[in-house]
Amino acid sequence: MAAITYELIAKDAKTWARAGIIHTPHGSFPTPIFMPVGTQASVKGISPDELRDIGAGIILSNTYHLFLRPGAELVKEAGGLHKFMHWDGAILTDSGGFQVFSLGDFRKITEEGVTFRSHIDGSKKFLSPEVSMDVQMCLGSDIVMAFDECIPYPADFAYAKQSTERTQRWAERCKAAMTAEKQGLFGIVQGGMHPELRKWSAEHLVALDLPGYAVGGLSVGEPPELMNEMLSISTSYLPENKPRYLMGVGTPDYLIESVARGIDMFDCVFPTRVARNGMAMTWHGRLVMKNAQFTHEHKVLEEGCGCYACRNGYTRAYIRHLVRAGEIFGLRLLSLHNLYFLQDFMRKMRTAIIDGTFQTLRREFLSNYHPRSNG
Repeated sequence: MAAITYELIAKDAKTWARAGIIHTPHGSFPTPIFMPVGTQASVKGISPDELRDIGAGIILSNTYHLFLRPGAELVKEAGGLHKFMHWDGAILTDSGGFQVFSLGDFRKITEEGVTFRSHIDGSKKFLSPEVSMDVQMCLGSDIVMAFDECIPYPADFAYAKQSTERTQRWAERCKAAMTAEKQGLFGIVQGGMHPELRKWSAEHLVALDLPGYAVGGLSVGEPPELMNEMLSISTSYLPENKPRYLMGVGTPDYLIESVARGIDMFDCVFPTRVARNGMAMTWHGRLVMKNAQFTHEHKVLEEGCGCYACRNGYTRAYIRHLVRAGEIFGLRLLSLHNLYFLQDFMRKMRTAIIDGTFQTLRREFLSNYHPRSNG
């Protein structure tokens, strides 16, 4: 039996939205789902127990960062990433491709792989499909991502075609190198903003019959309308019996539109990164807690929210004070709130898909949500 399997529970009648269950060696979790990001084997400021309490069934960790520090062999020596970080749920590790892509002038891409300089000490390093698979096997994650080349935006057709074809060849090498029976390899659909390349990439990856598929190279600066178009094209060629993962998307308006286009899994540093900058996510938009308007607001971040901060009565005025004073507790309260908000948002979408009310939820949410609002 495959390490990773997908069970379809319900489909929305008017969109591509779907509810399901993904089964892994470290437990099963409902979809659609948002994965908190633990870049360096830790979701910043949040304990594994707290992640369980908010309902996280799977988290993401980063191959590039763990490859550089503390090193894959040390994690393997500890018994794998689950034991190393005391997390007994599922773990997805990205391949390191996006981080290497982000290094810009500090990396060189060839057919063999990518040579780059470590952002930590400047030492010369090399990642390839085979090295990435070896590192991820040492980490022992449940879901392993193929090593891909992320196409920048904008990119002309010739460049995007060359890059997409290389990503396919690298995916084939990843499949050959991934020999761990209890890990499942996901391929990544690329193609830039070119519909024919998206189609080509999806069809060729599906031919490899992998346990799941991701859509990459989106939310990299393109307009939302273009992202949604490319996402729709990409998912339309993916099989219904495999999980679908949209990489690097974590704002509520993008999440609900992507679920409507058939996506099951998401990850993004957004909720914890903005929390550390003093911002809370709510059903109506964002709250910038440093703003003076919250000085005398002795009410919780959002009425009815079940997060640790709101259910225990921590007020906007108090959290504003903590943020302005640079107190770590304030940033933890916001991180817990934002992560809970997204988990709850995904649960509500799942329930609506099963109940046949997804379109109503989508319409009501988008009419009340203002991305640039401040309470």
